[in-house]
Amino acid sequence: MTLEISTLTLAASVANLPLLTTIAAAFAAAWVLGLISQKLRLSPIVGYLLAGVAIGPFTPGFSGDVALAQQLAEIGVILLMFGVGLHFHLKDLLAVKNVAIPGAIGQSLLATVAAVLIFTAMGFTLKSGIVLGMAMAVASTVVLLRVLMDRSMLHTSHGHVAVGWLIVEDILTVLLLVLIPLFAVDAPGASTAAGGSGLATIGIALLKLVVMVVLIFVVGSRVVPWLLTMVAKLRSSELFTLTVLVLSVAIAVGAAAAFGASVALGAFLAGMVVAQSAVSHQAAADALPMRHAFAVLFFVSVGMLLNPAFLIQEPLLVAAGLAVVLIVKPLAAMVIVALCGYPVRTGLTVALGLAQIGEFSFIVGQAALQHSLMPEAGMQILVASAMVSITLNPLLFRSLDTFEAALRRLPWLFRLLNARHAKRTAGLNATGAAAVAASVRPLAIIAGYGPVGRVVDAMLRDAQMDTVIIDMNIATVQSLAKSGRSALYGDATQSAILQQAGIARATHLIVTLPGVESLATLVLHARELNENVEVIVRTRYLADGDGLRAAGAADVVFDEGETGISLAQLVLERRGLEAGIVQRVLASIRQTWKMNPPVPPRALIAPSRNQPPGSP
Repeated sequence: MTLEISTLTLAASVANLPLLTTIAAAFAAAWVLGLISQKLRLSPIVGYLLAGVAIGPFTPGFSGDVALAQQLAEIGVILLMFGVGLHFHLKDLLAVKNVAIPGAIGQSLLATVAAVLIFTAMGFTLKSGIVLGMAMAVASTVVLLRVLMDRSMLHTSHGHVAVGWLIVEDILTVLLLVLIPLFAVDAPGASTAAGGSGLATIGIALLKLVVMVVLIFVVGSRVVPWLLTMVAKLRSSELFTLTVLVLSVAIAVGAAAAFGASVALGAFLAGMVVAQSAVSHQAAADALPMRHAFAVLFFVSVGMLLNPAFLIQEPLLVAAGLAVVLIVKPLAAMVIVALCGYPVRTGLTVALGLAQIGEFSFIVGQAALQHSLMPEAGMQILVASAMVSITLNPLLFRSLDTFEAALRRLPWLFRLLNARHAKRTAGLNATGAAAVAASVRPLAIIAGYGPVGRVVDAMLRDAQMDTVIIDMNIATVQSLAKSGRSALYGDATQSAILQQAGIARATHLIVTLPGVESLATLVLHARELNENVEVIVRTRYLADGDGLRAAGAADVVFDEGETGISLAQLVLERRGLEAGIVQRVLASIRQTWKMNPPVPPRALIAPSRNQPPGSP
């Protein structure tokens, strides 16, 4: 009897703790469905949104507290926007500003105009159509980075353009969050200052925002870095993490309370201020676990808003939202990239990578709901469109090569999309090819001019060899050409580019890009064009060695192997091993990679006479 009473008491106490039960249910459902999504090679965000649907008020079974979930989601919004501000680097944007800035602005305008035309025709107000279109114009940072990393394209020129494009969209989102309260001045349910006109209210709001930004940057840029450094000197990880949390949440909430700004804007500015500190990297590392946890709750809370019956009751509205996200946005991106003089491959990367909506779309949508700028149906459209587009996006991105091949089968369309780029590069490559033809010294072709390529180039030129650079970053090629260097823009896997670079008379081809797709094909093409050329290839994994050597590579350098060798060499040298023994050990290890056993035998490392006493 006592046990029954205790059980009933415990059950009653849990039932009276809606915060704990909502958090527990949200995390558990997100964990299970996130694992399933990951197993299906979909974004975990799909699982998190479905978890929200599962524990939401519109589905049978357990229902979480929507109001509490929304408050927890605000913390998720703060930490997400804090992370954006913390990682915002102006140099990343400036590197691709010529395409990212006009591209993001142009695509956002086209998506917004399309949404306004479609949704006003379906009964939405003009303001609702504008806000809904702006929310749909923004892509998910998480999803874009994930698909780029899965295809090893994050550090390619195509990936740089897509990421720069996304940075501009993030900035536009921040500006939109500033403007939403101003749009709401005359909206139903919005209040204006007593006796004041809507124009006066907008003026006061703008003045408050200016004062807030000045205070945060002028005062915060002095106080915050000093505070973080002082706390870091205490060598307490708990206090440092707490300081980061206080700065992100307190500045965001304080900005909202004192100046009427959104917490998202305050958090973004807080992140930018913290980024000026010398310990900003540690701040980012400490904020990451919290951001992940509350971001999950944010996505779950958004999923709780979706009524599955809406998909059946209003299929045309959902289809209209998907049309904007999956058709208008990608087509607009393709056209703008082509007009900016970038290749079709870059256009497809941007178009497919941004054919989705995510976290910032929800932030904009929730702000619009709070200010009565959008009906509940608008949020239903956003959530449904996000679920479908995020699910499809990895599948679409895996088909990038298929889409490009399809465009090539339509020569008129491919030439049209590639026309400005072809004109832009033709003269540049003609100059580079002429310089190669005029060279008389031994010629080495270097594919890729990143940090590794620059080192190789400098050392070979010091050794009295002529070098020609092939790179997919046209800004890099233009810079090299201006300095009088031989450089060509293009994909080194294409035979035509290799021929322009002088492969017929080259003594060496050095591939410094580890993530090149069809690396073995590149080696085969080079050997077909010049059977005497020595091809030296860089790759990430030891497992790639056999295939590259079979294709004709003279030697292969492995990132993971050389990193291990460098670390081991430092340890052996510090332990006093003779230089000759160390070099023999390293040579033996490299030899085993060519013959494919995993690691060198222990017998290779013999004790040295110079080892300090007590050394093993």
